[in-house]
Amino acid sequence: MSDHVYKKIELVGSSPSSIEEAVNNALARAAQTVRNMRWFEVVETRGHIVDGKVDHWQVTLRVGFTLE
Repeated sequence: MSDHVYKKIELVGSSPSSIEEAVNNALARAAQTVRNMRWFEVVETRGHIVDGKVDHWQVTLRVGFTLE
């Protein structure tokens, strides 16, 4: 097994539908410019409330990618 060195970045994804969609939105957008993404961890989950109901989800992620 080869040794890897990882760089970490922090992303915030959002979605009106779900936490999972917020994660997928963040990763899909990052994949347009960040290569070699290997893992993520959810650091924080927030929601926006309107009229006593969840209106929008926000999820903060740390994403690790290998250096070239």
